Amino acid sequence: MPIGPIHERLLELPLFQGMSNNDLNQVVAHTKFGFLKFSKNKIVVSEGEECKHIYFLMSGVLTVTGRSDDGSYTIEEVLTAPNVLQPERIFGWSQRFTRTFTAATNCSMARIDKSQVMALTAKFEIFRLNLLNIVSTQTQRLSHQPWRQQPHGIRQKIARFTEAHCLHPAGKKTLHIKMETLAQAIHESRLNVSRELNNMNKEGLIKLSRETIEIPALENLIAQ
Repeated sequence: MPIGPIHERLLELPLFQGMSNNDLNQVVAHTKFGFLKFSKNKIVVSEGEECKHIYFLMSGVLTVTGRSDDGSYTIEEVLTAPNVLQPERIFGWSQRFTRTFTAATNCSMARIDKSQVMALTAKFEIFRLNLLNIVSTQTQRLSHQPWRQQPHGIRQKIARFTEAHCLHPAGKKTLHIKMETLAQAIHESRLNVSRELNNMNKEGLIKLSRETIEIPALENLIAQ
């Protein structure tokens, strides 16, 4: 059977990359996919929601929002298609999403429930390896954090703080945070943090406004 549109879309998704045409035919024929449409500003998944499905972003752009436990600040980032929404949350001790995913544009989604994930994991080695690679990469990244060189200076501390709270260490990020809260988080004075943020704003590394820090490209800030 020739490769069709659904096959091509699946091959672009992280969990199906590398599958043969024959395997893809079996996946399409025997897997119960749910296909969903979300208009701009509609919530796809909310933080704390039980993870009963793996969601795939087939087209469009999502805003991903993470919130501190005390609600004192949030960090937003962007997720573009094709992509998968926190697949690691479907297993483990806390099977709930830790971010809120909102449609930034009109979006097309596909989803499969946990029983289908288990079936695909058991039947297709490449699906199993792709899932293990995602989980292993995240585990290795987190286990390496304590061994990294400590940031020097306020600018590096702000970059490290932001990176530590994001799903991806690159791209546009928006922090909604009070100056005092950021200063406390990185153990610096409010005055010194304010001065450094204004310097970064002048250099074009960030866009500063009231209780909001927009970082056009986090990778540029990390490289400072």
